Amino acid sequence: MPETITIGRGKTETEVLRPRLHKVILLNDDYTPRSFVVRILKAEFRVGDGKAQQIMTTAHQLGACVVAVFTQDVAETKATRAVDAARKEGYPLMFTTEPEA
Repeated sequence: MPETITIGRGKTETEVLRPRLHKVILLNDDYTPRSFVVRILKAEFRVGDGKAQQIMTTAHQLGACVVAVFTQDVAETKATRAVDAARKEGYPLMFTTEPEA
């Protein structure tokens, strides 16, 4: 949303602010097969096989891993679609989003 700034004696300037970005985070669980996690990462987040393996391994070792950063609506949509795909297969795979610092 544009923000109007008064810069003196009736003069104004409009500054367009960039939308705040949100991280999509993969949360580890001990039930979802690693191959399924990699498949979801490749399909929904369009990462290559090597990057998907790296994200999955990091989440497995640390408990969570940032998958990608998007505008809020894109991040929430991708996270929801990934979780829905996992639920359809009966897996508890979880993605969450949060604003970038």
